[in-house]
Amino acid sequence: MNTANQHTFHIPVMGLGFTIDTPLKVARFGISSALSLADDHLVEQMRECHARAFDRPFSPISPKSEDYRAKRITAYLNLLYDIVDQQVCQLRSNRFEAGSDLTRYFELLPEGSPLRSEYLTMCASSGEARDRLAMGLRAAVRAGAIDVNIMTKVDKTNYAPDGTPLPPAYSDASAALRGFARSRLRSAVILSAGLNPRLYSYFENFDDFFPDEDGRLAKRIILKVSDYRSALIQGKLLAKKGLWVSEFRIESGLNCGGHAFVSDGVLLGPIMEAFKTQRDALYGELKRLCEAALAGKSRPGFKTDPQQRITVQGGIGTAGEDRFLLDYYQLDGTGWGSPFLLVPEATNVDEDTLQQLANAQPSDFYLSNASPLGVPFHNFRPSSSEEQRKFRIAKNRPGSPCHKKFLSFNTEFTDRPICTASRQYQNLKLNEARINSTDEQAYQEAAAAIVEKDCLCEGLAAPAVLVNDMPPKHNLRAVTICPGPNLAYFSKIVSLKEMVGHIYGKINLLNNRFRSNLFVNELRLYITYLKKEIEKHQHDFTEKRDAYFRTFRDNLLLGIEYYRSIMPSMQPYAETNIDDMKAAIADAERILLQLPVFYVKSQSCSRKPVR
Repeated sequence: MNTANQHTFHIPVMGLGFTIDTPLKVARFGISSALSLADDHLVEQMRECHARAFDRPFSPISPKSEDYRAKRITAYLNLLYDIVDQQVCQLRSNRFEAGSDLTRYFELLPEGSPLRSEYLTMCASSGEARDRLAMGLRAAVRAGAIDVNIMTKVDKTNYAPDGTPLPPAYSDASAALRGFARSRLRSAVILSAGLNPRLYSYFENFDDFFPDEDGRLAKRIILKVSDYRSALIQGKLLAKKGLWVSEFRIESGLNCGGHAFVSDGVLLGPIMEAFKTQRDALYGELKRLCEAALAGKSRPGFKTDPQQRITVQGGIGTAGEDRFLLDYYQLDGTGWGSPFLLVPEATNVDEDTLQQLANAQPSDFYLSNASPLGVPFHNFRPSSSEEQRKFRIAKNRPGSPCHKKFLSFNTEFTDRPICTASRQYQNLKLNEARINSTDEQAYQEAAAAIVEKDCLCEGLAAPAVLVNDMPPKHNLRAVTICPGPNLAYFSKIVSLKEMVGHIYGKINLLNNRFRSNLFVNELRLYITYLKKEIEKHQHDFTEKRDAYFRTFRDNLLLGIEYYRSIMPSMQPYAETNIDDMKAAIADAERILLQLPVFYVKSQSCSRKPVR
């Protein structure tokens, strides 16, 4: 199965279950997507589900078998590979007629695509010329990539049946990498959530991540990064091992779905400007290091210059924004995530949650502290998981039963790590808070922070189970969903054709709510975040925290000046009046300059807040 980037966008990984089988739905149309490898239990359930649906053999892999996590992942990825390969072969055998998958493949392509132009030429031809063009088009069909995502922070130690820790190669992330490396996929692993030196070193065990005798990579590495510095540090670490980064996937710190890795106020525009101006230097430095490392390992090198893509995702909402990002920053692609939650042809969202998303108000999307990872997490107020969490608290049974234990990292009370969303941890922590709190108000504040943590392992997997009519294990049906705030501007359940048409400017799917430019939306999110952080620490300011807040504010102000400088270039792509953007960032600047809580030195050299 050969893959290619026929489209200018990809569908990023979303949660655990939302995109777990998205390749089966979109890859045959040349659309690339990513699935999470975090939950091998869900992977095994989906393998059984799709093996039966596509009449494939299925033999369960028991959790009692050796290396079962990696084996489950390999088996599922191989199943996806085989099914998509079969789908593409069937698509190529279709006739060019209305409604066929073959026709759909070419009609979904962007207007500027050479293949689409050839397709239109064929449609206007007849006889032998048409047959010849049709044969060439069939041969040009390529599946979208089946990429996989490993969240590097989700890398707990696993244990043998006798309770002894297993070697590092059996940790969650390493086992997931091994499962992908042993699969037949020729695609990429996306590493998100920051640097994991142990995992990065483990890549060296697999030949597929190094050039073969022809200088080609069977499997590629994609780094999801928040800024240029992170890309350079992580890219160099891998390059020194002879490992090439084939793509840097830039993601907005706050205007995204799932976990939010907040920058120090550095905005998306300036971040992409750094990549644009330093892209050649980054490429040259990594290529030099990588070639030296390959030579040192006596491994084959690249025969030609290896490709290195730069893409961006997070908060893109219009065709104009998409095209501006591609053109102005000379990007190789964009990611469209949350809007695809409203496309049942592409993602798994149960009917109840789907209707809630379609009818949601902007206030329903919020940044929470629900994640046991301790990272801000985009949440959805009407979700059944939020309802379940509150119901358990009301019954004086806070916390979740912890069956999967993927986020078990806390050792405050136990020798073996447990999850902060678990019932066990929350009961222990609430008892501690009761003892240590000076009064009832202090206890209630501490308790609220403790019970806000929610089970993501079950909730983020549930929609795939529900949509595919599989019995939920332990009868856990509550759905956690983590769309980005940009979804507030989409309110219609749509087809794949409609969403792709929106991305390419053929139709408009935005609702009637006024929507500012994605840069303005992200700026507002960062200001709101900064104000909340200042309020949260107004009674315990320190010089270190003061310096952080000042840096954060100053970076936002620099971002505002940057946006002013590029507005003339944005004008041809703007669906809304540039004057609206000017007014919005002027208002944002005023708010930042009036923040009343930064410290100054008094005459006695003590530090106190300015009010």
